[in-house]
Formats: sequence, structure tokens, C-alpha cells
Amino acid sequence: MEKRDEAGEYHSKDFEWEFLQNIVENDPSLSHHLHHHQDFSKYSPNSQPWQDFHSRHSSGKFFKERRYLLKEFPELVSCGENSKLLEIGCGNGSTVLPILRGSKNITVYACDCSSEALVRTKENIDRAIDLVDNFRSFCCDFSTSEFPDWMACDHCRDKFMVNHSEGSESKHCIGGVDFVTLIFTLSAVPKERMPRAIKECFSVLKPGGLLLFRDYGLYDMTMLRFEPEKRVGFREYVRSDGTLSYFFCLDTARKLFTDAGFIEVELEYCCVKAVNRRKGKDMYRVWVHGKFQKPF
Repeated sequence: MEKRDEAGEYHSKDFEWEFLQNIVENDPSLSHHLHHHQDFSKYSPNSQPWQDFHSRHSSGKFFKERRYLLKEFPELVSCGENSKLLEIGCGNGSTVLPILRGSKNITVYACDCSSEALVRTKENIDRAIDLVDNFRSFCCDFSTSEFPDWMACDHCRDKFMVNHSEGSESKHCIGGVDFVTLIFTLSAVPKERMPRAIKECFSVLKPGGLLLFRDYGLYDMTMLRFEPEKRVGFREYVRSDGTLSYFFCLDTARKLFTDAGFIEVELEYCCVKAVNRRKGKDMYRVWVHGKFQKPF
């Protein structure tokens, strides 16, 4: 594949998304991706596949630091002192590490539904940074559970929702967070659980805080590779290892976040064309980039 500037490769406009839409929707061999289909009997969602995934990929070969994030989300660099960020679905730390490197003003709280993932994250951070005093991790499945009270106690959550005033750090909790990052995480949540998961993000974010979103877009190359029997819902697929993958269109992403109370700040497709020189094929990658703000 042609190599690109790593910092910019995930936010490009090599082609218009409608160009790819026209190709896909007029290709009979891809018609199984287009029709509504609902059969959740094929898939019983739980966190075990991700636990197994991180156990299998413990060598670190799967780790690729997402350095582009600080250019995509410059708010993470320009934020004020004592800012707090919640990274959801931290995996092996590929999102957490560039944030810790790039901003000394942020304290990062990272969670994942897999305890194995938290171990990988800690190992990668310790390997890359000598001394880290602004990082804390914890196990949580935000699609089925509330975030712990020490992140935002009931008193702070009530203040956020009713009085629109900011929580403050106390002996009970950290007073909520200024940023939430959902980077290739929401697509792994069963579609019917997504509204609840996003509302949980909303509940711990301070008024005026930002949720930063990046995930798989509709008609991305990886979606088109799934066989018909891998479908478990409309635009929803299960991989051979049991993990789930959903592919977002802009309207779906917009509705999910605005229904939870967020204000849309940015929302667009990122379309990147890569070339497989050996096979002489163009490969079309699509991601959804979004910023959503909790109202003041």
C-alpha cells in the first residue's frame, strides 16, 4: 500500500463518499449489504471475544499509535490545565499514548470491557513513557453499566443535568470530565445498546465538554469484505473471532448523539484511497469523524 503522512492519513478527501456509494449500490455482487436484515439469534453479545482478542495479541505487534489524533482534535493540545479526559474502549492504548505524550495538561482516565486490554495499555504506556502520573484505568462496559461514582457522583450528575453548572472535584468524585473519546469503540457495541451507551457518556461530561468520535463509515472496504452469513443486523456484522462491527452513515451517527442531548459541532466522512500495488487494486477506506458538545 502507498504510504502516507501518518498524521493526516485518517482525515482526507481523496474521493467523495457519494462516488463510492454509486459504485457499491450498483454492484449486484454487493447487494447483500444493502437490504435490511435482523437476526440477532446468530450473535449473543458479551465482552469475552474482546478478552480473547487481547490475550491473543499480547505481543504488541497489533499496536499502532494513533498520532494523527492530536491534529484531528487540536482541543486536546490547547486545553487548559487540569483538564480531564475519559477514553472509552482503550484497547491496547493506541489512543491514550499520543494524548499523554502531546498534552501535559490532561489527566486521562481509560476504560475497557476487557481486563486484558487494560494490561496491554499499561504495558505500552510504561514502555513508552518513563514516569506517568496523569493516567488511571478501570474496567467497565459502558453499554451495560454506569461509570463509577468516583468519576461523577450522583450530586454532580444532577448538577450537570438540572442546573447546568460544573461539578467540582471532591473527596467523593473527580467532578466529571472535559472530554470523552470514542475512537473505533462504538461500532463494537450492539446497535440496540448504543443509545444507552451514549447517554452514559453524556452523564459524566461537564457542560460545554466535547465528545470526540471516530469510527467505521458506511461502505468502508472492511464492510464490503464481509460475507452474507456474517450479517447479524442492518450494517452490522460479526467477525470470525466473535467481535462485532457496525458501519455508520452520517444520519445514524447524528441521530444517536443528538437524541442523547449532544449538539453537533462537526460530522463528516473521511475518505482515503489506498493502492495495493501488488494486485493493482484501489482500496476505499471510509471513516466517520465527529465532534459533539454537551450544552452549557
